[in-house]
Amino acid sequence: MAGSPKDPKEIFQEITADYKGAFGEELVSIILYGSAAGGDYRPGKSDINFMVVLSKKGIHRISKALKIVAKWRKRGVAVPLVLTEDYLMDSLDTFPIEYLNFQREHLLVFGKDILDGLEFEPRFIRLQCEREIRGKLLLLREAFLESNGKARALSGLIGRSLAAFIAIFEALIFLKGVDRPAEKGEIVRAACEAFDLDEALFGRLLEIKRETFKPGDAEIMSLFEGYLREVGKLAKQVDELGG
Repeated sequence: MAGSPKDPKEIFQEITADYKGAFGEELVSIILYGSAAGGDYRPGKSDINFMVVLSKKGIHRISKALKIVAKWRKRGVAVPLVLTEDYLMDSLDTFPIEYLNFQREHLLVFGKDILDGLEFEPRFIRLQCEREIRGKLLLLREAFLESNGKARALSGLIGRSLAAFIAIFEALIFLKGVDRPAEKGEIVRAACEAFDLDEALFGRLLEIKRETFKPGDAEIMSLFEGYLREVGKLAKQVDELGG
C-alpha cells in the first residue's frame, strides 16, 4: 500500500469504488473537506477528511465501512464523518460553525452535494461561537498551567488550538458580513480587524503553528498570556453581539 497521496484527487476514484462496492445505492455522496480540499494541504502531514453520506437504511449498516476505513487510514485518510442528509439538516442549529466551514471548503467526490445551498441563521452561529470561545479559554488556561511554562509544550498547544480558532474566526467574519479570504493568515487578519484583536500577536501565533518561528520559554510565556487576554476579550465581544 502506497503512502499519503501528493494530491488527494489521486485517490478519489479508488475510494469511491470502495464505498460504492460496500454500500451500493445506499451511498448518497462522498465529500472531501478541510485543508485537503483547499490550498493548505501538505502531503504526509495534513489529514485527508471525507464526509460519507448514507441513506437512512445505509447508516444502520455502518459496519460495512470497517475494512474500508482501516485500509485508507494507512494512507493518511482520517476516519470519515459518516451521516445522513436528514441528520445534517436537523443539526444546522447545533453545529453551524462546522457546516459553514464544510460548505466553504469542500470538493464533491461522488453523488449529491448536500452542502450546496445550505443557509445558516446568524443567532445559532453567534451562540455556538460564544460557547466555543469560552470553553476553549478555560481549556487554554488549564493547559497553560499544566505546561510548566515550557516552550515546546506551549508551542504544541498554540498550534492545536489556533486551528480551532481559525474555524471560529471564519464564522465570526461571516456574522460581520465580511467575505471569506482564501488563505488562513488572511482569515486571522480579517477577524482581528473586525473584532479589534491584536493582529501582531496572532501573526506570531500563526508562525508558531506553521513552525516558522520557535520562541524560547520567556518569549512564549508572554505570547501565551497575550493569547489568553485576547481570547477573553473576544468572548466578551461575541457575547455583546446578542441574539
